[in-house]
Amino acid sequence: MKPVQDVLIVGGGTAGWLAACFLRRTLGDSIGITLVESKEIGIIGVGEGTFPSIRGTLSVIGIDEARFIRECNATFKQGVHFANWVRPAGTPGQQSYFHPFSQPSQRPGGPELLPYWLLGAAGSTPFAEAATLQKAVADARHAPKRPGDADYMGPLNYAYHFDAGSFAALLCTHAQSLGVKRIEATVDSVELAEDGAIASVTTRESGKLTAGLYIDCTGFRARLIGEALGSPFRNINDTLFVDRAMAMQVPYDSPDAPIASYTISTAHEAGWTWDIGLHERRGVGYVFSSRHTDETRAEQVLRNYIGKASEGRDPRLLKLNVGYRDTQWVKNCVAIGLSGGFLEPLESSGIGLIEAATYLVSYLFPFNGDVAPVAKQFNEQMKARYEKIVDFVKLHYCLTKRTDNSFWTDNVNPSTIPETLREKLAMWRCRPPHQLDFITDLEMYPPSSWQYVLYGMEFRTEIHNPRAYAQMGAAQKEFRMIAEVSKRAVADLPTNRALVQHYTRK
Repeated sequence: MKPVQDVLIVGGGTAGWLAACFLRRTLGDSIGITLVESKEIGIIGVGEGTFPSIRGTLSVIGIDEARFIRECNATFKQGVHFANWVRPAGTPGQQSYFHPFSQPSQRPGGPELLPYWLLGAAGSTPFAEAATLQKAVADARHAPKRPGDADYMGPLNYAYHFDAGSFAALLCTHAQSLGVKRIEATVDSVELAEDGAIASVTTRESGKLTAGLYIDCTGFRARLIGEALGSPFRNINDTLFVDRAMAMQVPYDSPDAPIASYTISTAHEAGWTWDIGLHERRGVGYVFSSRHTDETRAEQVLRNYIGKASEGRDPRLLKLNVGYRDTQWVKNCVAIGLSGGFLEPLESSGIGLIEAATYLVSYLFPFNGDVAPVAKQFNEQMKARYEKIVDFVKLHYCLTKRTDNSFWTDNVNPSTIPETLREKLAMWRCRPPHQLDFITDLEMYPPSSWQYVLYGMEFRTEIHNPRAYAQMGAAQKEFRMIAEVSKRAVADLPTNRALVQHYTRK
């Protein structure tokens, strides 16, 4: 069994270069890392949003926060604002809710607030607003931290919005500064050894390249894991229907326009739009199901949402291959990024899945060449992670009260809801979600994220033993305190644009 001494990453973009940076920083100089990418293949960059885990990743690979914000047109993201998901605009009742990144408040020895919220201790205040400061801060378009706070630290939990192309370029430059070797070449063929492993890849410009471990970051094409090694792709369009995205870059009305401190996700007749504020522009896109609408109508929905700013601009159409491979590590090849799978960008899982796969490769690395047990553990954990994210994303759809289009009524149909999610919902009708319902190491989203979405979508949980909750007075006091401190937090924290300008000031 030959020890693994070098890694060849095939494909660049965010997946390839993030993996290169992280592996170089965590594996040390004893493992050679080379990345080969073609000038002919562009970056898809559907999403420009992240989950808070990205802060730890950027810190580990050694990119300071100011540089990241400056070079990637980045802004601060504190969660997702969902508009018209519960019911259509213009109908009676709640139309929007917020999924913040901060955990519900809980003082040492104090009560968990969710059961008391369900019992009415916060009145009619939505759960995310009653249990956190973050909704008030984000609604005011203020930032989650102050100029003097340390890199990647702040009083409120946060992630970022950024330009995907600029992020890949920054990672490329940084990886090479760490010692990663870059080869610009197009892979023409993949040669297999007698045992079915990859023996080499042959490039048009640089000939044959070999390594002990190959990482496939070739995107939807999956040049190594799919085309060469034949790992099958599991399509999940019967659960998550969206399979197209139409995107457009939109200028602000003025250079000093406020920057939203969350992703704005607005539900439409056959999908939803994302609206992301960067330094100098907004990124807006419509994610939709081709089975429930056509591209002409989808473009009209997008233009109607954007308004006059869409005039004279042509949207970019992307065809999405929604699903994942059950086996993402085969022999001496592991898939990271779109080659392993893609789930719609509703909760910014794309880069989070790249991070998860890269962490696993790094910490399970088969130095001695015995890849079989490592591949087994990697495949089990990545498959489970995809399955749990599918459940979480479907949660947003299957609780809707919308009946204005077959897209929404089909999403509520029990046959389209995974059994694992149906079982969770059945349990939560008589008790709220608890951390014991989740396997932390396999979850991208914490229990609080499920709670924010569940009750934002007006899910009904009946508390059968209200007498067990004997700290009603303490809970009511905490809710009043949160409401008061929220006002002070808005006053104390700068606007999103002001903080971005602080970091980008030269």
